[in-house]
Amino acid sequence: MTEGLFDDGLFGAEADDRAGERLAENAPLAVRMRPRSLDEVIGQKHLLGPGAPLRRLVEGAAPASVLLYGPPGTGKTTLANLVSLATGRRFVALSALSSGVKEVRAVIEEARRRLGRAAEATVLFIDEVHRFSKTQQDALLGAVEDRTVLLVAATTENPSFSVVAPLLSRSLVLQLRSHGEDDIRELVRRAVADERGLGGAVELEPEAEAHLVALAGGDARRALTALEAAAESAGSTGSDKIDLATVEATVDRAAVLYDRDGDQHYDVVSAFIKSIRGSDVDAALHYLARMVEAGEDPRFIARRLVVHASEDIGMADPTALQAAVAASQAVQFIGMPEGRLALAQATIHLATAPKSNAVITAIDEAMGDVRAGKAGPVPPHLRDGHYAGASRLGNAQGYRYPHGRTEGVLAQQYPPSELVGRDYYNPTGRGAERTLADRVPKLRGIVRGETPG
Repeated sequence: MTEGLFDDGLFGAEADDRAGERLAENAPLAVRMRPRSLDEVIGQKHLLGPGAPLRRLVEGAAPASVLLYGPPGTGKTTLANLVSLATGRRFVALSALSSGVKEVRAVIEEARRRLGRAAEATVLFIDEVHRFSKTQQDALLGAVEDRTVLLVAATTENPSFSVVAPLLSRSLVLQLRSHGEDDIRELVRRAVADERGLGGAVELEPEAEAHLVALAGGDARRALTALEAAAESAGSTGSDKIDLATVEATVDRAAVLYDRDGDQHYDVVSAFIKSIRGSDVDAALHYLARMVEAGEDPRFIARRLVVHASEDIGMADPTALQAAVAASQAVQFIGMPEGRLALAQATIHLATAPKSNAVITAIDEAMGDVRAGKAGPVPPHLRDGHYAGASRLGNAQGYRYPHGRTEGVLAQQYPPSELVGRDYYNPTGRGAERTLADRVPKLRGIVRGETPG
């Protein structure tokens, strides 16, 4: 006897409907809660506002192939489905992890037949398109060019580096952003209440909800996966409540006491910076880990490192700023969780570097004098002389070109007269600044005419 759906005496369309229902019932929560319309989409307001390119595409007003670029769990697959539904096109999904040129060409050929036979257009969704080789990406060009398929490709990597130029030029590149905490909170609450989700069968306690939001890190799929696991765990004990302990036990990750808008945020960040300033590399890494685990915006951490590199290290180790800026760029380029490595490397570099606050002291003292009104006229010989009549005003007359001297330094007045002799930068004897501690006084002596050049 034939098994499966036919045991119920169902055939044809009715059997297909029942099969679809069963698949839907067994689908993961993240799949069941996938938005069915634009109204259910959370986040991405910069792309879904009135007249925005993605809204026009989903609404079928502007058919064009697109590259959706953004972190995991930001809705790339969802939006591809919505494009298909809105335009009434057949939807075919391929993953670059398991598909090759053969599969791509087969989809394109079938799309061409359907287009010619029944005027049925096809939306081809390719996930992880950056994993396609150049040859595989090139196989898409003709079909995208003549619109045999409407390509919607998703990538977590910058398409400027991971997608071939011809395909890039034929597609609209749209960058999706990580969901904010409010977005994830709204999604979690919707999943608890919605019939497609948990249907109100469980109660999610506030502390558990906050932990789920923090765990998500802007990834909607991660939040729903953790919620589903916690609900199953609670149900296995006969409880209809999901508390903090249940979530912690389910995802094997303790809640971090860290409120991104409250005291813990400022206290931990303060301790992080002060640990780096105090050269305690281990404490600095601890506070970095607390921020990363709590879902702190990695760009915020990177900005603090860049500021600290100049404020507390400066010229004692000129490479510290380079390391901090490189970490900031790496975080934006690769995202999290891999970005934690760049943040950790920069933290270690800065914490173990020799320290100097001479840079911030110098600029603050200079700005203090300017605010106090000590900003006299620029000496005439330093003024711009590249316009008619400048020489009649005495501008640029008598300027001495330093490169004309063997040492590249000569006696000449540079600051306004009332600031002659005012020292702002006073290098320490630590690290690379030790050399400057000897060099700067010599340069001042020559420039000010106090010692022979």
